[in-house]
Amino acid sequence: DPHNHLRFFNKVTSTFRHPEVPNTTVKLLLFPFSLEVEARIWLDKEPPRSILTWEDLVSKFINQFFPPSKTTYLRNEITNFLQKSNETFNEAWERFKDLLRQCPHHGFSELHQLDTFYNVLNPNDQDALDSAAGGNFLDKIPRECLSIIESKSKVRYSRSRVTDVRTNANANLSSSQSNSFDLQQIAVALEDKLDIRMNRFEKS
Repeated sequence: DPHNHLRFFNKVTSTFRHPEVPNTTVKLLLFPFSLEVEARIWLDKEPPRSILTWEDLVSKFINQFFPPSKTTYLRNEITNFLQKSNETFNEAWERFKDLLRQCPHHGFSELHQLDTFYNVLNPNDQDALDSAAGGNFLDKIPRECLSIIESKSKVRYSRSRVTDVRTNANANLSSSQSNSFDLQQIAVALEDKLDIRMNRFEKS
């Protein structure tokens, strides 16, 4: 997923600071080192001077690995979203948010997203949202609607998952520590690459 890759890359490089060197230039220098085989081959084949800015690179990268056809597919999935017959409120909300995250450039307003989600819920879940809103749920402003949904989702989720959370607490902590360590290793490796490139640039 190019969007996840860019989010992770931005997180790693956001801590890099070099005097008189814009962060976008740092990203432009380091991005090739973050790519794996297929993506690196694609970048190497780009015509000379076809990528001059970080914005150019981001646009080309997304268009290459997130083609318009995929955007169209995910937009249709969002528009035609349905709560499954055996799906809890929390499960439906998480699945809907996953679709939105997979296509961050979907173009739907918050109001449109909330309207879509509310209108596909079963009557009990719609009534619960209306009750929490003190009337028609969709009469609230989007920020209040999201707060109500998240609150309801967390309550349902905590009741159904308390046993699993206790069972997996140690495993999750270990995984979190491991991910943090991996991030530190990647940051150090990329910063070394940046130092090498900056030294070459200064000598040229």
